[in-house]
Amino acid sequence: MIRAALLAAAAAIAIPAAAQEARQTANFNAPVKSFGRVSYDARSLMIDGKRTIIWSSEMHAFRLPSPDLWRDVLQKMKASGFNTVAFYFDWGFHSPKQGVYDFSGIRDVDRLLTMAEEEGLYVITRAGPYVNAELTRGGFPGWLVNQRGRARTDDPEYLAASDEWLTRINAIIARHQINGDGKGNRGNVILHQIENELALTTPAQRRYMDHLYAKARADGINVPLFHNDQGRNGYWVPEDSKVEKTVPGPNDMYAFDGYPGGTCTVNGKPTRGSAAPDWGYYGPGGAKGGASASPNTPGFLAEFGGGWFDYWGSNGGYECNAIQRGKRFQRVFYGTNLANGIGIQSFYMGFGGTSWGWLPAPVVFTSYDYGAAFSETREVRPKAEELKQLGGLIAAVPDLAGMVPAGPVQISTDKVQVYHNKSPETDARFLLVTHKPSNGQTSDRFTVTADLPDGRYTLPMQLDGFDAKWLVAGVNLGGQRLVYSTSELQTLLKQDGGDIALIYGREGEAGETVLRYASAPKVTVLEGGATSTFDSAKGDLKLNYAHRGLTRVRISGGGRPDLLLLIGDEAEGAKFWHVGDVLVRGPALVRSAKIKGSALALTGDTREATPLEIWAPASVRNISWNGARVTGASLPGPADFSLPALTDWRVSRGSPEAAPDYDDRDWAKIDNRPYASITARADGQPNMLMDAYGFHEGDVWYRGRFTGTPDAQRLRLHYGAGGSGLVQVFLDGNLIGQDEIPAGLPRPLTTGAPSFALPDAAHAPREHVLSVMVRNNGHNWDLDADDFHKEARGLVSASIEPIAGPSFSVPIAWKIQGRAGGEDIADPVRGVPNNGGLDGERRGWHLPGFDDRGWKRYTVPGNQAPSGTIWLRTSFDLAVPKGQDATIGLAFGDTSKPRSPNAYRVLIFVNGWNMGQFIAHVGPQRVFPLPEGILNHRGRNHVALAVTADGVRGNGLEQVKLVTLRNVRGGIPVRMVAAPSTPSELKQVD
Repeated sequence: MIRAALLAAAAAIAIPAAAQEARQTANFNAPVKSFGRVSYDARSLMIDGKRTIIWSSEMHAFRLPSPDLWRDVLQKMKASGFNTVAFYFDWGFHSPKQGVYDFSGIRDVDRLLTMAEEEGLYVITRAGPYVNAELTRGGFPGWLVNQRGRARTDDPEYLAASDEWLTRINAIIARHQINGDGKGNRGNVILHQIENELALTTPAQRRYMDHLYAKARADGINVPLFHNDQGRNGYWVPEDSKVEKTVPGPNDMYAFDGYPGGTCTVNGKPTRGSAAPDWGYYGPGGAKGGASASPNTPGFLAEFGGGWFDYWGSNGGYECNAIQRGKRFQRVFYGTNLANGIGIQSFYMGFGGTSWGWLPAPVVFTSYDYGAAFSETREVRPKAEELKQLGGLIAAVPDLAGMVPAGPVQISTDKVQVYHNKSPETDARFLLVTHKPSNGQTSDRFTVTADLPDGRYTLPMQLDGFDAKWLVAGVNLGGQRLVYSTSELQTLLKQDGGDIALIYGREGEAGETVLRYASAPKVTVLEGGATSTFDSAKGDLKLNYAHRGLTRVRISGGGRPDLLLLIGDEAEGAKFWHVGDVLVRGPALVRSAKIKGSALALTGDTREATPLEIWAPASVRNISWNGARVTGASLPGPADFSLPALTDWRVSRGSPEAAPDYDDRDWAKIDNRPYASITARADGQPNMLMDAYGFHEGDVWYRGRFTGTPDAQRLRLHYGAGGSGLVQVFLDGNLIGQDEIPAGLPRPLTTGAPSFALPDAAHAPREHVLSVMVRNNGHNWDLDADDFHKEARGLVSASIEPIAGPSFSVPIAWKIQGRAGGEDIADPVRGVPNNGGLDGERRGWHLPGFDDRGWKRYTVPGNQAPSGTIWLRTSFDLAVPKGQDATIGLAFGDTSKPRSPNAYRVLIFVNGWNMGQFIAHVGPQRVFPLPEGILNHRGRNHVALAVTADGVRGNGLEQVKLVTLRNVRGGIPVRMVAAPSTPSELKQVD
C-alpha cells in the first residue's frame, strides 16, 4: 500500500511525455510475394500463410568437430525459445584443392540440416562464397589465394571457382528446403544468403551479384534470397525498393547486420555503450537502413550482436561480453528491433565454439566462445534463460508477427519511452517500455496511459537500472482475454480444456494483471500472495501481487475455461521449460517431452539434485527421465569424478630441418612461378610465398644455401605470418634469432620485416645453410573485397648483405616444405585445418597410435625448452560416469592470468586433433575445451604438444593439467569421431 501511494504521488507531479512516434518507413500496401510455402510482405515473413517472427541464432558446425554434439547445441537452442538456426558454410573447410570437395564426417552438411529439421528448427543457410566469420581467408579455400583474378567480382576465373563450390553446396541445401527440391526431398530451409557484407558496389560486383542469384536459382534454390549488408547501408536492396541513395541488387529481401551497444573495457568490465538504435518504424526514415531502405520487404537483421569476438593479446573478454550483451541488453536491444518491425532476427553467435586447428583468421585465437548464449563448453548461460523467456512470449502470442505502430501513449515521466504496436488483424498490442535513451540506468516509477483494445487504462510501472519490459495487451491467450499486464508473459499452454499461463517480473517488484470475464470468476490463491478485485461494469478482474518466488492462482468460471496463472520472479521463471504439451519446472535443461499413451518420457540435464514439477495432460500416469522411471519429487544431479594428473611425458627434438645435414632433396625449389599476392616484393626476388607451393595452413620451412663471404653480415627478411605470427632463423643449425608479430587490437599486424646479424661463421668461404620456420597464424579476411586475403604468407623476400657499403646481396638457393602432401592432404578425415608443416606432423607424432617408447622421459613444467620445437607426448584414461555430459579442458600454467612471463607457444594435439594454439606470453587463452568425441570420456586418450621457444632460460612449458569445465547429468550419446590413429593409416602422399 505504501508503494501504491508513492506511485500515485509520482504520477501526479511528473511532466507527461509522449511515446516513441513512428514514421512511414514501410509500405504496408506492398503486395505479398510468394516463394512456395514461404512468402512475405512489408510486415513479416509468412510460412504456409501464417505470419511468423523468425527468432534465430547462429552456430557453426565446423567449429565443433564432433557431429553428435551438433544435436546437443540444436536441442539447447530449441529448448531456449529459438525457432530458427542460421548456418554459415566454410568453403575452405570442404575443399583442400581445386576440384576436390568433401562432405563426409565432420563436414557432413546433409546430416547437419537433417538434425535441425528433426529438432523442429527452421534454417537460414549462408553458403558464401565469402562468409568472413573470423575464419582464415574469410572462408575462401587456400588454393583461391593463387588466383590472379580479383575475388568477389565477375572475374571469370573467380566465378568458375565459386561456381565449383556453389554447385556442390547448393545441391545439398536444395534437398532440405521447406518447399522441397521437386525430387521428393524436403526440409526446413526457409531463407538463403548468396553473399555476405559486400560493401563495394561497382559494376563488376553488380554483375557478380546477378550471377550468384542466377546460380542459386539454377541450382534449385527456391526460397527467398538475400545478401547481408555490412551495417545499415542500403546496399543491394531489392530492385523494386526505389529508395534514393540505396544500391539496388538482385536480392528478394534486404538484410543487414548490426553490433551496437558497447563492449568491454580493458579491465574486463562491461560498459553500457550506445542506446538501442531505431532501425525501422521508429527510425529517422529516409534513404537507408531497416525497413526504410526496402519498404516492400520485412525488417531483417541477418546478424545482430549476440556477443563479440576476442583478440590475441587481450585480457580475455568472453565472460564480460556474455554480460555486456546478456540479460537486459537482450531485452532492450532485441526488443527495440522487434518494435521497429524487424521481425527476422538472427543473433550472432548463439553458439560460437572453437576455431580449432588453423581455422581462425589472424584477428582471433582458438576460442570462439563469443560470449554467446551457449558457451564454448556448451553451457546454457544465464543470458540463454532470458532468451527462453523472450522466445516463449513470441511463441505464445503469434499476433506479434506483422505488428505496425499503434499510436502514442502517455507517460508520466520524460525518462521513459514506450514503443506501442498492434496487429492490424486482431488489434493485439505490444508495448516495449525502456528508458529514454534506452541505455539509461536510473530507477523510475511512472505510469503509462494507453487506449487499448478493451478500453483506456493506466498501467503502474517500474524500471530499475538498465532494463526494458516487453508487455502485451488486448490479446486472446488460449481461452482467456488478457486486457493488460505489467508482468511479462513467458509461456501459455492449453491442457485438458483449461489454460496454464506463466508470467514473471523483477524480484520484489509489484505486478498488475487484468483479465476480462463475462461475470465474476472464482479466484483461488493456491500459493504465495495475490489480491483480486472485479469490475462488473467492464468485466475486468484485476490481480495485484509481488514478484517473489512463485505465486499460483486458479481462476474458474466467469464464462471462460479454467486458468492456472503462475506468477514468478525472473529466477523462478527461468526454471520452467515448455516442451510440446508439457510444462516442466526444475531441471537445468529439458530437451524433449514425448507422450505415448499414459507414459511421458522426458529427457534433459541436471546440474545438481533438482526438485521436479510437471504439468501434463491428465492421461499421463507414468513419467520417465532420461529413460529411468521417476518415483520421487526430485531428480539426481551428476556424480563427481576425478581427473588424472598428466605425467609420464616423453620428449623428442622437433626441428631437424635446422640441421645443416638435413636431407631436403625432395623439397620444392623456390622458383619464379606466377605471383598473385597483393604484397609487393623486391625486384629480382623469386616467388617465395608458401601458398604458391600449395602450403596454406600452419608452419612452413625454408632452407637456403649460400657461399660464405665477408659481406655476409646481415639477413633481412620480409614475411607474412598473421596475427601473433612467428619466424625463427637458424644458421648451420644454430638459432640466430626470431621475430614475432606483435598482437594488435582490434586488428593485428600481419607482416614483419626484421633483420638478423649473421655471426662471423657466415664469412667462411664454404656452403652455409639458412633454415627459416614461419608460423602462419591465418590469412586475412576479405571483408572490404580488396583481395586482402591474398596478403603474403611465408617469406616474401630474403637477402644477405653487408651492413654498410654497396647495396648487393649474396645469392641464396631456396627450397620450401610444408604440410604433408600440400593440397593433397595426408589426413582427409581431420581435413584442412588440422596440420601444418612441422616435421613431427609429417611423421605422425601427433597421432594417438604413434610409438613413442624410444623417446626420452621429460618433466613438466620445464624451466627451459631448447631453441626451435620439441614434441611432448603422454597418455591418460578417463572414466566420466555414464549418463553424464562433461566438458573437460587442457589448462596451461596460472589460469587466473591472461598471459605468462614465459615466452613460448604450443600446438595442442588431442588424439590426433589439433585443438588449438597456446601462446603463453601473448594470451589471453590458457584453457582449451576438448569436446567429447574428440576426447574419449571413457577410455584412453593421448596428448601431443609441439612446444616452440627461443632457448632462453625460463621460456619453458608451464604446468599442464586437465580441468573439468562443466558437468551435468544427462546429455546425449556421443561417439568417438573415427580418424587415423597411426602414421601408416595416413594417405601416402609424399
